[in-house]
Amino acid sequence: MFGIPGKSAVTLTPIAAKQIARLMAKQGSQGLRIGIKKGGCAGMEYTMDYVAEANPMDEVVEQDGARVLIAPMAQMFLFGTEIDYEMDLLQAGFKFNNPNVAEACGCGESIKFKDA
Repeated sequence: MFGIPGKSAVTLTPIAAKQIARLMAKQGSQGLRIGIKKGGCAGMEYTMDYVAEANPMDEVVEQDGARVLIAPMAQMFLFGTEIDYEMDLLQAGFKFNNPNVAEACGCGESIKFKDA
């Protein structure tokens, strides 16, 4: 919808693709839908949900067995984002390296996008 022909809206690091594929298999889902919603101290938050089927308006990114569906309202905010999966001694989770983010809250759970 907002993409450039021949270029994926988002990219996945190999570890993120492996984790998404593992979660898809474990949940029996057809993919992981990524979106955004209002919330958090910076104004917006990422959402991630398992899906049984793609919405016709979703942007579908498939990489190394992982299938990510980008909700229509999130596509313009996520274009150019690299999704990574990080693990350390205290936590593990997905990290969004998004060039469209102007600032993030201190806890890293919410973001504010650059003005158009």
